[in-house]
Amino acid sequence: MTDLADRAASLACWSGPVTPRPLSGGMTNANFVVEDRGARYVVRIGGDIPHHGILRRNELAASRAAAEIGVSPPVFHVEPGALVVGFIEGRTFTPEDVRDPANLPRLVDLVRRAHTEIPKALRGPAPLFWVFHVLRDYAHTLREAGSRHAAALPGLMADADRFELAVGPVDLIFGHNDLLAANVIDDGSRLWLVDWDYAGFNSPLFDLGGLASNSELGPAARQALIEAYFERPLDDALARRFAAMTAASLLRETLWSMVSEITSTIDFDYSAYTAENFARYEIARAAFAAMESA
Repeated sequence: MTDLADRAASLACWSGPVTPRPLSGGMTNANFVVEDRGARYVVRIGGDIPHHGILRRNELAASRAAAEIGVSPPVFHVEPGALVVGFIEGRTFTPEDVRDPANLPRLVDLVRRAHTEIPKALRGPAPLFWVFHVLRDYAHTLREAGSRHAAALPGLMADADRFELAVGPVDLIFGHNDLLAANVIDDGSRLWLVDWDYAGFNSPLFDLGGLASNSELGPAARQALIEAYFERPLDDALARRFAAMTAASLLRETLWSMVSEITSTIDFDYSAYTAENFARYEIARAAFAAMESA
């Protein structure tokens, strides 16, 4: 971490010597807070991670577009392997905040604005995030690396095929694709969305399913989320598609962790994270199966 802090301190944007302070939470990069000229900034240090589909040029393009439409802090400085954005004075959301019905309108407005407005500001090549391609690519990576989870992959990929068929044709929006509660910040008057590592065009169902699964929303809260986003009652067809994408989002998080077990150098218990997400995935898979057989 010392070398990464030195890298953050050495960026050309600072007016003089600075002391980066570690910011917790990053699992694909190292984050620091830096104070300079009376302002605070977040410094994200990390290069491309091909096995996770992370290309920093895409993150930068999404960050700039999100800042332009006002859902994310402004980009202050860029160097190879480093991104500096404004620091949002506020409170990081927790899963309990996502589950609070009082926050539903603000969350839906934030997500919908990102989905529909970012494409109007985005520059450069169009990044794509299709979870079923991601799952298949992760499976290839795990097989080639001789992962301890390789024996489970045929069954998991068969599940993924069923989910993809159930999702069917999609409306295309610009997705954040990593809607953990910790990527939402409340400044006291509005919400902000941060960390655009996985951003790309996708179905809105993936962000909605990820938001629901990552914060463990109950059935009533999931229905309220979908109905608020689409502004119509939840029918059986949409419920089935949402259940399939929610299961797929948990399968993606599980395989992400499996791959990270063998590739990441960050000090984090990925084995425990894999087990936690696999248990949650099995519940989502069972819920989808029950809906399929009804």
